[in-house]
Amino acid sequence: MQKLRVLILGGSAEASALARALAGDGRFAPVLSLAGRTKSPVLPPIPCRIGGFGAVEGLVRWLGEHGADALVCATHPFAVQMRRHAVEAARQSGVPLLLIDRPAWVASTADRWMSVPDMAAAARALGEAPRRVLLTIGQKDLAAFVAAPQHAYVVRSIDPPAAESVPPRAEVISARPPFTAAEERGVLATRGIEVLVTKNSGGNDAKLVAARALGIPVIMVERPPAPDVANTAVATDAAGALAWLEARHATVSRLLRV
Repeated sequence: MQKLRVLILGGSAEASALARALAGDGRFAPVLSLAGRTKSPVLPPIPCRIGGFGAVEGLVRWLGEHGADALVCATHPFAVQMRRHAVEAARQSGVPLLLIDRPAWVASTADRWMSVPDMAAAARALGEAPRRVLLTIGQKDLAAFVAAPQHAYVVRSIDPPAAESVPPRAEVISARPPFTAAEERGVLATRGIEVLVTKNSGGNDAKLVAARALGIPVIMVERPPAPDVANTAVATDAAGALAWLEARHATVSRLLRV
């Protein structure tokens, strides 16, 4: 049986779910690529590589050297540069590309959201008066809040951030998602959180459900402009990506029999 050689650019729950779905499926030869920002990632049972490619040129070279038949970009919605690289690498190499684009969250009438374009705006939106703030934004985006030291921060990330990047007097919670709404309510209530700052990454909305239930306002950092994907196949989840890969495999197998 002809195996479809697939490179998955990971970093999202959808990437992990797709990798698990492909594991042991004789139709596919998948490789999951991770950027390496998480120190101890939970790896699915397929071949994995960790580290960058070296921009577009390096990704094109990898696709050619490994004879890739399909490229799936399943990076985090805020990893815009990697998405741009994937689109351009697919164009240059001719390797079919699928982008997994997780739908963004949408506020309900019961939510108290303030949408902002970036982290600097989020820090300003907290105001001058001291507040207790939960930051669920990842390690790389803490600098803007170091500049607003009047607030009492609780910082949650998978790995502990570097000490110099953390706002003064911040409490750091090292925890790995996903979390339930009950767990999120516990964090918000026991720590007296007055405002939640997060990215509009979509997916599991347990923290938003908890904030809504407790009447806690949310400062929502909206997604940066996405790359042009006008001619790119798009799926919203791992199931859609698997269906696309199955169709690609069927097409390739049919052509080989002709």
